[in-house]
Amino acid sequence: MLSLARLAVRVAVCRTAENIQKTTVCCFHRASVSKSSQSTARFEDKPEFPGSRSRYVHKLEFIDPESQEGVPVYRVLNREGKIIDETQDPKLDKDIVMKMYKDMTLLNTMDRVLYESQRQGRISFYMTNYGEEGTHMGSAAALDPGDIVFGQYREAGVLMWRGFTLDEFMNQCYGNMMDKGKGRQMPVHYGSKDLNFVTISSPLATQMPQAAGAAYACKMQQKGHVVICYFGEGAASEGDAHAALNFAAVLDCPIIFFCRNNGYAISTPTKDQYRGDGIAARGPGYGISTVRVDGNDTFAVYNATKAARDICLTQNRPVLIEAMTYRIGHHSTSDDSSAYRSVDEVSYWDQQDNPISRLRHYMLNQGWWDEKAEQEWKLGSRKMVMKAFAEAEGRKKPNPEEMFTDVYDTLPPHLEKQRQAMKEHVLQHKEHYPLEQFDKMT
Repeated sequence: MLSLARLAVRVAVCRTAENIQKTTVCCFHRASVSKSSQSTARFEDKPEFPGSRSRYVHKLEFIDPESQEGVPVYRVLNREGKIIDETQDPKLDKDIVMKMYKDMTLLNTMDRVLYESQRQGRISFYMTNYGEEGTHMGSAAALDPGDIVFGQYREAGVLMWRGFTLDEFMNQCYGNMMDKGKGRQMPVHYGSKDLNFVTISSPLATQMPQAAGAAYACKMQQKGHVVICYFGEGAASEGDAHAALNFAAVLDCPIIFFCRNNGYAISTPTKDQYRGDGIAARGPGYGISTVRVDGNDTFAVYNATKAARDICLTQNRPVLIEAMTYRIGHHSTSDDSSAYRSVDEVSYWDQQDNPISRLRHYMLNQGWWDEKAEQEWKLGSRKMVMKAFAEAEGRKKPNPEEMFTDVYDTLPPHLEKQRQAMKEHVLQHKEHYPLEQFDKMT
């Protein structure tokens, strides 16, 4: 009877006063005719199965993903650096925008120098950030310094924004005695406890469940911090990605899952990586608030990350951001992207839709930048990079005995024995080991 009454009221609202009376009487009259007609009217009942928010339908119809409209892409700046909708202007101070631009271009310069360094055999490995700088600076600027960052391996700009110096970047890539990781990691596997940036690990997606757990800890501590976890669309195919997203959603963890969808994973185009509409389409399935953003638009990334952080803090819920961008460089120095994409395609993205040029256009439109400032900054930033590069390359490698430190507070006897054996062996056969390149053993 209650459901019929609600139906009657709904119908009545759309009628005249005379029809209201007629419709109401008619509805209640039909309700009293027979039990069969009453059960027929129950088609409005909703399923009560746990774990779903659905309604009943009486015609067989499959959900066709090809007929569904794609997740929209949020954008603030067009390619000419103009605000499309003034209500979406983050109204960032000139100093913030200038820092964004200078960090993006400084990162670009550092990438070029270290990439060539690897090609010359001076370091073992490198990964550039060409084309994805907007995702770094836009997201990093929207975070609090106390927020915890779990990176994949292409988030050097986030560290740069937080204050990781050129010397620290270079020392890590050269694995010298000034490297905080003591030369134990591959190049570009950065980490900084002081900057709340968890050390990067090579295996795909391992950082995702770790980040979900850290976010749960943040929730329990209630100190006003969130976690942001960066990953690529290729990593989203790993089982750890499912575990992390589901864990965070079920336990209401304050975490931003930030997917950099750069189109190619390691060497696999998205058409061969997944069938659905990107990564954002998966968010609602996990019960996670989701947005897709133009990753080449630094302001759009900033707005999305700032709003996502607010949701995490105020609602203790995870958020998924998919930043659509393009990897202009090779995946790494171990990759030749010309094997799976054309030079013309790369050139288009580099010249027509580059996050650095888009932000530069905005600064020119504002009168904050000009060609003279551009040339002075290019020259000055390259000098800074080359100075840090030369100093890092000239430093010695860590003491070989460091291989045995930092795991145990007191070195166990069996490892102490191994350390002594290594030391004696190396000193006995000095001619086979370049000891002059290493910090002196004690």
